[in-house]
Order: sequence, then structure tokens, then C-alpha cells
Amino acid sequence: MSAKRSLDQVKKKLLDRKKELEEILLSLASEKIDTDPGQDIGDQVASAVSQVLRDSLESNEAEEYKRVMRALKAIDEDNYGTCVDCGLPISEKRLTVYPYASRCIACQEVYEK
Repeated sequence: MSAKRSLDQVKKKLLDRKKELEEILLSLASEKIDTDPGQDIGDQVASAVSQVLRDSLESNEAEEYKRVMRALKAIDEDNYGTCVDCGLPISEKRLTVYPYASRCIACQEVYEK
């Protein structure tokens, strides 16, 4: 398979994920959590937990959305698959599993420490 065709497949996968994330984020943003002050304590706790979980999920989805957008930009700028820290190629295996990876494994490990 040619590199161009492979990159086109990655871009399609990223665009599909972008669309999924946009739908999820829109759904989360429009989701109403019942915060009626007349709730009993159990319902208030359930509402608070629901709000925290929704906020956490929204934050995670928003972060993934940003990574997808950066990967799409890298494709458009013809530097997809290049580590943002060391400039070396990111392994195909890593990009297959994590198509919006912006760092090679070594640099990612340093980044996470």
C-alpha cells in the first residue's frame, strides 16, 4: 500500500472520530442534570455524582478532540508521524494504535514523568 493511500486512510479515520466526538460533546453539553433544590439528600448526591461524571467525560472527550484536530493539522502540513519533541518518525505501530500520537514512545515517556 502506498504511503499516500495509507495517509488518506488515517485521515478518514481521524475525520470519522472527529465527527463522533463532536456528536458526543454536543450531547453532553445539552444534557440536563436535575438540580431541583426540593430533592431529598439521596437525589442530590446522585445529581452531584452525575454532574461530576458528565464533566469528567466531557473533559476527556474535549482533550481527545484537540488531539484529533492536531493530527489532522499535521497531515495537512505534511508533518504527520513526526515527533513534536525530537523530530524523529513515530513508529507505524504506535500510529496504528494511537493515530493522533504527537510524540514517539521515548519522548512520551519523558513527557509523562
